[in-house]
Amino acid sequence: MAKIGLIGAGSWGTALSSLAADNGHQVTVWSIVKEEIEMLRKNGEHLDKLPGVKLPESISYTTDLKEAVEGMDLCILAVPSPFTRKTAGMMAPFVRQGQIIVNVAKGIEEQTLMTLSEIIEQEIPQAEVAVLSGPSHAEEVGKKMPTTIVAGAKAKETAEYIQNLLMNKVFRVYTSPDMLGIELGGSLKNVIALAAGIADGLGCGDNTKAALITRGITEIGRLGLAMGGKLETFCGLSGIGDLIVTCASMHSRNRRAGILIGQGKTMNEAMSEVKQVVEGVYSAKAAMGLAKKYDVEMPIIEQVNLVLFEKKPAAQALEELMLRDKKIEISTGW
Repeated sequence: MAKIGLIGAGSWGTALSSLAADNGHQVTVWSIVKEEIEMLRKNGEHLDKLPGVKLPESISYTTDLKEAVEGMDLCILAVPSPFTRKTAGMMAPFVRQGQIIVNVAKGIEEQTLMTLSEIIEQEIPQAEVAVLSGPSHAEEVGKKMPTTIVAGAKAKETAEYIQNLLMNKVFRVYTSPDMLGIELGGSLKNVIALAAGIADGLGCGDNTKAALITRGITEIGRLGLAMGGKLETFCGLSGIGDLIVTCASMHSRNRRAGILIGQGKTMNEAMSEVKQVVEGVYSAKAAMGLAKKYDVEMPIIEQVNLVLFEKKPAAQALEELMLRDKKIEISTGW
């Protein structure tokens, strides 16, 4: 049995707390929102984010960050990406040398173009930072539907430790050394999912969705390889796997926000209606910053940025993608 601190009580944090407790671990869940903790204590269920998923009675809940971090064998950081830096800074005084912190949020910091694990390492230099990502909607994990995911860490032993703690008959964990590729796939797929949702909102069909998924992973992989990521990562769970589930499912807040934008709503109106953090909005500008830094062409992500931030009509953006200069898909062999 391990002592696990779950930092963040949103849908994903709540689902992971249930998983870890079911595996026999001692779990403490922290939220900065007092009302959220009181609701979890009273109901044993997150009525807003994960209704219908009853949580194990063994889970403890707290608003005291020290209680959730100090002395834990492992901390899972599950706050939305815009709050990662601030939360990591608050955790730092309670983290011992070599304590494992697993980031499960997905995003890139717009101002610095840093991945979330890089932010955590900067704020908590004494920590051993790892990541967990893949096609894993919290709603399905909470209901114990079979799910596969990948744990990434610099040390093989760290990734295997996470694998051993979390894996069970409905939650299969793979390991990987490619933390950068895992995080790029996990964050940039949200931007492509916005595009997929916009296409849905415009009334497009399966052909369009398939095109956006396949050309989207090409864009993500192109940037990822330029930055030092591994091709296998973008062909794997945190690459094409996470992209498929996020573009296709109505559990995806990014796809739902995109649908609303495609139907004519503004970015702010769409985010307000979804009522959750739409991570792709926060990663879109950062993705373009990385594309410029590494001189990589990312036409889908570029058009998403224009729709989100320059009020470009979604139908015009789609048309311009279709009418781009003729390209070769595979250039070798002739």
